Amino acid sequence: MPDSKKNPGFAGITGDFKVTEAEIRGTEYVGVRAVDGGHASVSGTLPFQVASRGASDQPLFEGAHGERLEKILSRYEDPQGALLPALHLAHEIRGHLSPEAMDAVAERLGLSPAYVRGVASFYTMYNLQPLGRYLIQVCTNISCNLCGGDEVMRAFLKHTGIEPGEVSEDGLWTVIEVECLAACGFPTAVQINERYFENVRPEDVPAILDRLRKEAPEMGAPAAPTGSES
Repeated sequence: MPDSKKNPGFAGITGDFKVTEAEIRGTEYVGVRAVDGGHASVSGTLPFQVASRGASDQPLFEGAHGERLEKILSRYEDPQGALLPALHLAHEIRGHLSPEAMDAVAERLGLSPAYVRGVASFYTMYNLQPLGRYLIQVCTNISCNLCGGDEVMRAFLKHTGIEPGEVSEDGLWTVIEVECLAACGFPTAVQINERYFENVRPEDVPAILDRLRKEAPEMGAPAAPTGSES
C-alpha cells in the first residue's frame, strides 16, 4: 500500500509517485501572458487578483492595457456588456477598485459612475480597498472547518502579523476568511490570488509564505495604495 507521507498530496493525489507539483498542475507548460491580453477572445478573462500590479501613478488604459481594453470592447455590441471585464482590467492594474478607477471605467464605457459603482460593489470578487500583493483567502466552511480551517486561518494571521482584512507593513499580505472555495475534497483549501493551495495544515503556513516571499522580489516593490487614475 502506498505511503501517503511520501507525497504531500498535490490536487488530492497521495502516495509514492515520482511527480512534481508543477507536472500535476501543468505550470511548466504555461507561458507568460501578454500584457495586451493576447487574442481578443481571452483578453477579458484573465485572472485579475495578481501580485504584479502596476505603479500607482500608471494610467489605467494606455499602452498595452489600452490595447487590451479595445480588444475587450470589440467583443460586445453595447459597451455596457464589457463592464465586468473592464473592471477586471482596472482591478489587475491597481490591485483594487478605487473610486477614481471606477470613474475611469465609467468614462471609457459611456456609463454613469453610479451605475459602475453599483455593479462593482455588488460582487464580492472585486475589492474596493487596497490589499496586499497576496490576498490569502482561507476557507472555513464545513469540510475545511472539520479539517482545521480555523487553525489554518489563525496560523496565517500569526505568521503575517496582521488582523483579517489588514495590509501588512511590507505590503505583501492580506488575509481574509471565506465561506467556500469549491475545493471541498482537499481541505483545508486556501486561495492566494489566482492559485489554490490544497490540504493546508497550520504547520504548512510558514513554508507557503516563504515561497511567496521568494517570488515577490521579481515583481518589484508594492505600489502605493493611493494615486489618481486616468
